[in-house]
Amino acid sequence: MDKVISALSLSKKAGKLILGFDVVKESVQNRTAKLIVLASDVSFKTKKEMDFICTNHGVKRIVIPLKMDEIWYVLGKRAGVIAITDEGLANKMNSVISTESAD
Repeated sequence: MDKVISALSLSKKAGKLILGFDVVKESVQNRTAKLIVLASDVSFKTKKEMDFICTNHGVKRIVIPLKMDEIWYVLGKRAGVIAITDEGLANKMNSVISTESAD
């Protein structure tokens, strides 16, 4: 989980994060989002809507093992829906999640 926090922090410092459902949805539609990250405790409705949007626009969506309050602690803003707008940082988050789930 420390690697997930580290990847989120790095993305924030680089200025490559978008936080919040509406602006993330817009970034997916504008094709600036490279990866959508959902908190583990987002509502079923939010998860379903993001799945629909991501599928229609060909953007990958992952769920991280952090709750919204933990994301708030790391990023300074409470958010359950996050977009990473940099390809390299998106790939890093993907690899971190893949290794976390393999452990």
